[in-house]
Amino acid sequence: MRYFLDTEFNGFGGALISVALVPEDGDQELYISLPLPDAVEPWVAQHVIPYLRLVPAGVDHELDRVEAADMIAAYLAGDADPVIIADWPEDLAHFCALLVTGPGQMTGVDFGLRLELINAAGFSAAANSRVPHNALHDARALRDFYMVDRVS
Repeated sequence: MRYFLDTEFNGFGGALISVALVPEDGDQELYISLPLPDAVEPWVAQHVIPYLRLVPAGVDHELDRVEAADMIAAYLAGDADPVIIADWPEDLAHFCALLVTGPGQMTGVDFGLRLELINAAGFSAAANSRVPHNALHDARALRDFYMVDRVS
């Protein structure tokens, strides 16, 4: 199955703040927020942090990095061939870095997964998302864009 990924992070090269995976079909979405860095970039403070909690009840999980990695592994474990789709390379970089739990260690993604960076020309999360700069809503918007414009 395809899962659409979005992340929010503390500016260019900054710490991961939230991650979302939205399946191509079904409503079993995953949204995780991580502890905020001590110093939050001004743009992030204004455009991301106020919308961090604007997700449905029961979907928001506030976890540390290792717990987040383990939850992602458990979420994907039932899928023999998960494909993670993103429209921005930094989303994939943050996702992969999150799976690393220590020196020479990663969370239990022993089933493997594939990553796909798509050319989403014409897509803008800021324009298409119900709640721009919220990883869950942006991942939903990416899924909707992909499923309409790429699959049909």
